[in-house]
Amino acid sequence: MARKMTVRDLREEQLRGKRALVRVDFNVPLDAERRVTDDTRIRAALPTIHFLLGRGACVVLLSHLGRPKGKPDPSYSLDPVATRLGELLNAPVRFVESTDTDEAVKATHELQPGQVLLLENTRFLPGEERNDERLSRDLAKLGDLFVNDAFGAAHRAHASTVGVAQELRPAVAGLLMETELDYLGRALAEPKRPFIAILGGAKISGKIDVISQLLPRVDGMLIGGAMACTFFQAMGLGVGKSLVEPDRVDMAKDLLASAGARLTLPHDAMVAPSLDQAARAHAVPRDQIPADEAMYDIGPRTADSFGRAISIAKTVIWNGPMGVFETPPFDAGTLAIARELAAATATGTTTIVGGGDSAAAVTQAGLEAKMSHVSTGGGASLEFLEGKKLPGVDALDDAR
Repeated sequence: MARKMTVRDLREEQLRGKRALVRVDFNVPLDAERRVTDDTRIRAALPTIHFLLGRGACVVLLSHLGRPKGKPDPSYSLDPVATRLGELLNAPVRFVESTDTDEAVKATHELQPGQVLLLENTRFLPGEERNDERLSRDLAKLGDLFVNDAFGAAHRAHASTVGVAQELRPAVAGLLMETELDYLGRALAEPKRPFIAILGGAKISGKIDVISQLLPRVDGMLIGGAMACTFFQAMGLGVGKSLVEPDRVDMAKDLLASAGARLTLPHDAMVAPSLDQAARAHAVPRDQIPADEAMYDIGPRTADSFGRAISIAKTVIWNGPMGVFETPPFDAGTLAIARELAAATATGTTTIVGGGDSAAAVTQAGLEAKMSHVSTGGGASLEFLEGKKLPGVDALDDAR
């Protein structure tokens, strides 16, 4: 992928006094009182906001929140996000309850250099998710330049990520977008070796393209999560009541044959009769999963083995938990991987956590700051690793 222009490539006169329209990813969880319960994504956008404010720009922010189905829904309003952003910036953030209106355009023109405005949820607009041309032109009226810092939405060809970039130039990447592309891009193009990928999650079908893309590039691939059971079945092992995708067993056989020694499956499994009976969890070798039990996590031998592989790696990409980490004790495998990655990072290994559940697990373990990079985009990072083009990145100006 050609390098994209970033905010760093813009001259000071392109920013001073100008309206910087910034697409951010403020899709954050809210509690019953509509307070932000996890501001990770808001904090991730702060470096770009500070960069623009420091150069005298007027900052206009666009984001989606939840799935309001193309019409206004008060429960998905960004109003509480504006409040939290103001607390983090220690400065007032103006909020306008519309996006593609004369009122919104007027509010952008009233902004003074160094001020911040957040507009209402882009998904309240029926044309947003179908990348409507008219809406894209209306959004372009909100700024003098466009900055996309929403890596988490970069795999969506929406009006606020793609259409507006085609109407408003310059269109550049923010600092978060730049960091995401840099870490993921370098890991794929020029990794320090040994290069290891750790893949987990429930279904092999959701990771098949990632496995196919990464296998030729990595020195080792460690498989955990329920998708390991589809591989076990492909090897002729009994998996009891474990989750298996019968229609993917032949594909798993093909992958095992082509991967050879590069692909490592769990040596043991934490099993129980059901998730409700987690107190009865126990470890068994992978070829001894009882007929009336299911695998819910990798076992301790596997955690040790995967840990040894991580300790000698120079680049590690991790996407997907090792088990049902929301239900102890089936969080043990995922937490063990997170701790091993933190230890490896401290000795100079580049560790990249690919968003989604893995990022949630690292945050839950309090180890987020101890990784080289934790991606803010679950679906986007997955598609990047699959080798797919991200429409929101593609639409930005190429660096000269």
